[in-house]
Formats: sequence, structure tokens, C-alpha cells
Amino acid sequence: MKLLNKRNKNYTQVFELFTEESWTKNYKNYNKNISLLFSGKKNEIFVEAKEETITYFIGLGKSDLQNFEFQQVAVKFSQAHKKNFLAVPTLLLADFINEKQFEEFVKGLVLGTYYYPFEKSHIFWSDKFECHFGNLSQKKLDVISNRADAICEGQTACQDWLNKPANLKRPNAVNAYLKNLAKKNQLKYTVFNRKKCHELGLGAFLSVNQGSAYDAAFTILEYKTTVKNAKTFGLVGKCVLFDTGGISIKASDNMHYMKSDMGGATAVIGALIYASQMKLPVNITAILPITDNAVSENAYLPSDVITAYNGKTIEVLNTDAEGRMTLADGLSYLSKNYKTDVLIDLATLTGSSVRMFGDTCGALFSNNENLKNLLIKIGDKTNQRLWNLPLWDIWKDDFQSDVADFKNISMKPIGDCIIAAKFLEEFIEDHSNWAHLDIAGVAFGNVGYAKDKAATGYGVQLLADLIENYH
Repeated sequence: MKLLNKRNKNYTQVFELFTEESWTKNYKNYNKNISLLFSGKKNEIFVEAKEETITYFIGLGKSDLQNFEFQQVAVKFSQAHKKNFLAVPTLLLADFINEKQFEEFVKGLVLGTYYYPFEKSHIFWSDKFECHFGNLSQKKLDVISNRADAICEGQTACQDWLNKPANLKRPNAVNAYLKNLAKKNQLKYTVFNRKKCHELGLGAFLSVNQGSAYDAAFTILEYKTTVKNAKTFGLVGKCVLFDTGGISIKASDNMHYMKSDMGGATAVIGALIYASQMKLPVNITAILPITDNAVSENAYLPSDVITAYNGKTIEVLNTDAEGRMTLADGLSYLSKNYKTDVLIDLATLTGSSVRMFGDTCGALFSNNENLKNLLIKIGDKTNQRLWNLPLWDIWKDDFQSDVADFKNISMKPIGDCIIAAKFLEEFIEDHSNWAHLDIAGVAFGNVGYAKDKAATGYGVQLLADLIENYH
């Protein structure tokens, strides 16, 4: 989409935005029949087709709506009408919106074109589509265009990989994509196979992978800036390509949704795309421990005792608690081998967080008050919300083991998302600025572009905003 500072010609396609208040003030300037069918309520759309012009009246609702709501409205509008838009210069009329609100609306227009399998075939992805908005300078519009392009590129990649069926995202396919992505975006790409992981002592990750028919792929992506003294972010994304539960096999009902168990990794991938395309003045080291969790004669077993990368031992009580095993080695490897100012892991980790929050927000755990508050603030800002839960040491008692340092679950039927966070805390190597995000309920769910549950894109805009604005 090309954004241009024009507003001085006749247009065959017009998008007009109204709040309820602005429509009340202006409806007299329009055909009276329109006021019977349109009032400016949120997500309300009225299409007026004349011989020379098609005008889309778009309702925003109350005038005090937050910035992210402009994106929400635009996504729904785009999803509903994307097949009807014309590849012609289009005037966007909304005198009352500011620069940030306009940016969010543009993002929503483009993100609303997503479907699976995704191709950038819609006119909004092409420079041939011009959106004319005379309220901002061309310089500001160019900045908005670059930012919108980068975030939409990252979020659609996140959604597409999460939506792929299991047979289309084997480890070799994912890593072929990541290798090409690294080349395109000047990232350093490193991958450890099963043999190399064994040499390095990545025992917790390998315990999950040992039941797989596919080789391990412990993958590291690094983005580096030329800016001196830049902040460095360490990101670990759970990347279980398909989760059967292993020997502790899941019920067959809804198991097909377990293709979504790499939601943490896809959020990290999307954020990396944004950071690299925007050339942000930061450094990022991202670790994606890629494997599936399969049932086979080689699969790890309940009662196994595993030695993790940092030397701590883990008694396996449930092989379906595999995400924390892979993350444990990801966190400790990153912490021991890289110096980072911020350490964050994201994972579709526990049913506990889903039962607690549904699709309302992710569960947040942090050992740093400033980072916790910042993530909550950014979550509210981007509508990728988080709710803080405690990391009290009393929870540590619930996963003590008689035969190892820890059990991988508690036997109590309560608080598993907290137990998982306390477990992971044992592998951050005393990092003082860490956060764990359990996004099981928000990464995959009901969406406007699909009949069934599908990828929401959660985490990309949250991480992108954090990385871009962290001080």
C-alpha cells in the first residue's frame, strides 16, 4: 500500500471514518437515507454506490476509543469487504484522527486481508494501491508506511506458520524458512542437530526430541545493530511443531489444534522480522528449540530423570509437560552463552492459563518490577494483554523431587501455569530482568478470517513495541 499526501481530485473509492459524535455533527451533509442505516457505531459499515464513486462509511463508535481499536475496526472492515476493493487511488477521510490512529488503521486494513495459506495477492500489499490522506505530511506517511509494512510482514508470517498443518512444518521445512529469512534480513543463523545437542549437553530438549522421527533443530537467530551500547534482548520461543503429549498422550478430541504449539516461536519470528526490517538500534538473540513431541519406542518416559544443560536434574512425571523441558535448555543456553539486558520466553505452555484467562490475556511472570509493569502497559496499548501472576517461592515446594532436583510438574491439580513459571526460573541462571509469558489461550482461537480456530498473531506487536521502545 502506498500512502500519499493528496486530497485534491475526484475519487472513485472513498473510505470515510466516523465516530458516533462526528456522524451526529455531519450527517446533515449526506443523503438523509444514509442516516437511517448508519449511525457511526463501532464496526458499522454502510456502502454508498454512485455512478462515479463508491463510498464506504466506517463506524468507530465512541470518540474516546483507544488507538488499537482503530486497527480492530480496520481488520473487520477489510475482512468483510476485501474482495470488493478497487485498485484505484482511494481517499481516506477522517479529519479528527491523529498520526498514531491513522497508522493503526492502515495496519488493520492490511492485516485484515490475511487468510491461510497466505499469498500477498491482495491489492493492499501492492504499491499500486494508493491511500490518499491529506492530514499528514508525506514524510510522516512514509514512516507510517514502513512501520506498517514491517509489522504486517511479521504478523502474517507468525499466523501462517502457526496455521500450517503438521505435515507441512517438519523441522527441515521450518529451518529452511528460517535460513532464508536470516539471509534476507541479515541475521546470523545457527542450528544444532541431535548429535551436536548431545555434545553440548542439551539433555532436557533432547529428551523431548528422542521420540521424534525427525532430527533435532536447536536454532539460534541473531540480529545485530551497528549502534554502540545498544540494548540486547534474549528471546526464547517454544517451538513444539506438534504435541501429541508423548507417552502421556492427549485425548484425541481437539488434538488437531496441537499444531499451534509453536505460538511462542512464531511470535518471536514476527518480532525479528519487524526489528530487522526497521533496522532497530538493538541486538536480539533468539533461540527456538525446534522439535515435535511424538509417541514412539524411543520416546522419553514418565519416571525418567533428565540432566538439563545447566546440570540440574529433572524427574519426568508427565511427558505432556514437554514445553518447559525445551524452554529450560533454551533459557539456560542463552543465559550462559550470551549477555542480555532483557530475557523473555513465550510459550503456549499450560491449559491452566487457558482455564484462568481464556482468550482474554496471557499469563505474565517476571522477577523484575519495571519489566513487569512495562509489559502490562504495552499489552494494554497493543491489545495483546497480560496479567501478572506471582512467583512466590512457596510454589517451589510443589515440584521438589526425591530422585532429582525437580519434578517437571506438580501432582496438585492447581496452579500449573505458576508451577511451570517457577520451574523455568531455575534455568535463567539468576538473570535479573526476565519475564515468562504463557500465551496458550491467546495465540490460537476464534478469528474473523477462519471458520475454525486459527492463529491470532498474538505476541508480535507486543514484542515489537517492547523492543522498539525499551529504555
